Amino acid sequence: MLEHTFIHIPGIGPKTERHLWWNGILTWKDFLSTKKTPLSPARDSFVRQNLEASLENRNNIRFFLDKLSPADIWRLFGKFKDKAVYLDIETSGLYQGVDEITVIGLYDGKTAKTFVQGINLVEFESEVNTYELVITFNGAQFDLPFIRRQFPNICLPPAHIDLRFFLKKLGYSGGLKAIEKSFDLHRASAIDGMDGYEAVLLWKAYQWGDESALDRLIQYNTADIVHLKPLMEEGYEEMKTRLLSFDE
Repeated sequence: MLEHTFIHIPGIGPKTERHLWWNGILTWKDFLSTKKTPLSPARDSFVRQNLEASLENRNNIRFFLDKLSPADIWRLFGKFKDKAVYLDIETSGLYQGVDEITVIGLYDGKTAKTFVQGINLVEFESEVNTYELVITFNGAQFDLPFIRRQFPNICLPPAHIDLRFFLKKLGYSGGLKAIEKSFDLHRASAIDGMDGYEAVLLWKAYQWGDESALDRLIQYNTADIVHLKPLMEEGYEEMKTRLLSFDE
């Protein structure tokens, strides 16, 4: 999708981008190889310069970040999915008057890693810094601000896709568990129906010595991050199909 994108160029909005597609200019290389475009000569030259720079930087995610609106960051997924990580946190929910992160889960699409308060949470900071794109559900309002408060010097991945808002554009609303059902995703019986409040209770039980409560909490958190991957992948393909299937 990235190389179908023209709206990162100053002066090109969705209407002009769709007009280019309608004229058979579907990719950057299409534009650069055509002798005549629907744009004026001066604008054509400016766009070509920007597209040449885009091709040179197509492996540099930071090049596109300030050129795309937050609503269009999803277009980076196809190019940078191998450098993406799915993230979800659990918190203590003001247990004993303190609201802090208890568990952080990271999933790179192959392996899930769990970071637990009092065990290995400090290792999270160096681990998350190895990725270029972080994908969450409601992370813009919850997970990432919480992480920044607890890790004030952290370097999070430069790009972020929040599936809560991305999927809402596709017509999927509600919480993560409700949306999972729309995608035919299911959870193990031990954690099916669990919510964030029960996650807080599990942490409390663990603090009182119940090791099995931590195991169940980790299972719950891992299901969250593992399910984010098919939601992102299927949502990306659906959005791409909608965008590129158009009428003038």
